Amino acid sequence: MSDSGPIYLDYNATAPIKPHVVEAVAEAMLLAGNPSSVHGFGRDVRKRIEDAREQIGALVDCTPAELVFTAGGTEANNTALRGAGRRALIVSAIEHPAILRTAEAVADELVVLPVDGDGVLSMTALDAALAAHGSEALVSVMLANNETGVIQPVAEIASRAKVAGALVHCDAVQAPGRIPVSFAGLGVDMMSVAAHKFAGPKGIGALIVRAGLDIAPLITGGGQERGLRGGTENAAGIVGFGAAAALARDDLARAGEIAALRDRLEARLRETEPDVVIFSEGASRLPNTSCLTMPGVQSETQVMGLDLAGVAVSAGSACSSGKVEPSHVLRALGAPDAVGGCAIRVSLGWATTEDEVERFLGAWRALYAGLTNRWKAGVSAAAG
Repeated sequence: MSDSGPIYLDYNATAPIKPHVVEAVAEAMLLAGNPSSVHGFGRDVRKRIEDAREQIGALVDCTPAELVFTAGGTEANNTALRGAGRRALIVSAIEHPAILRTAEAVADELVVLPVDGDGVLSMTALDAALAAHGSEALVSVMLANNETGVIQPVAEIASRAKVAGALVHCDAVQAPGRIPVSFAGLGVDMMSVAAHKFAGPKGIGALIVRAGLDIAPLITGGGQERGLRGGTENAAGIVGFGAAAALARDDLARAGEIAALRDRLEARLRETEPDVVIFSEGASRLPNTSCLTMPGVQSETQVMGLDLAGVAVSAGSACSSGKVEPSHVLRALGAPDAVGGCAIRVSLGWATTEDEVERFLGAWRALYAGLTNRWKAGVSAAAG
């Protein structure tokens, strides 16, 4: 087994930035003008921003005018939920904390919809919520879950919501570059995306707002972004966002290869330990994502042990201040804490190689064997 450096398998937290994106960001940082200025320097920066808007729109199938730049996915989600002006919020139980905590803070009435054992939204519960709240409601459902990778039937959800007169927001942060994404095809009113999930810079994202829909801005100021997001645009981040979007089509072409690596990883772990639990394996998932258990070993122990072996994975969402707690996503799937507390998320991406997967498998087996042998020795000593 090669030891040619650390292995990064935490793409769902942040995908490593691509060299071409770094170059684009560095070049944009040297531009002097403010994009709102009318002189040549300002017009140059404005053109770079509008070019990036077109690149991102091409990736997610929206018009450039529908795309509002934000400081990331969390701000985009907040803008959607706070700005829609709907009294009732309908969300799934497996949403990102940026949705769940915001919904708890702003909704007069909050409906949290259950999911089945694979993490797919209950349409029966959705229909009941829509019947109760109808045109007073905003439905917010993620396209792909950050922990399990399960993909929701967002187009069907949006269709049912429209019949009831509800608005629909989709947190699509995990999807671009991993599966094809079409804002127009999903039929939603708003959609959140973030650059760093597909090898762009951190701290830049966008909320896509359907043409003709009026929402209140979260941040007011000088009228930038069609009045929906005040403040001087992060030109360097936006240019990097656009560059990453243009390259993300290459990642889509590799989706089958990435899925094969993920499937091999899961199969080999099952050969090592048949009791490994792989969450949402019966549902449609992102091709790069595996949420799985090391039986009897706490998630935090696994993350730390693998890190010492030079392998970076996570224990669920990376947006929880480093805390490792029972996952609300896995609880929603019906997993007992004794099982969910032993889960890690392995997420592959554009730079992942077969060798890295093999090295992960070796590190996982070595950690599991070492911990198991230590446990057996302790039991034996206690019995003696």
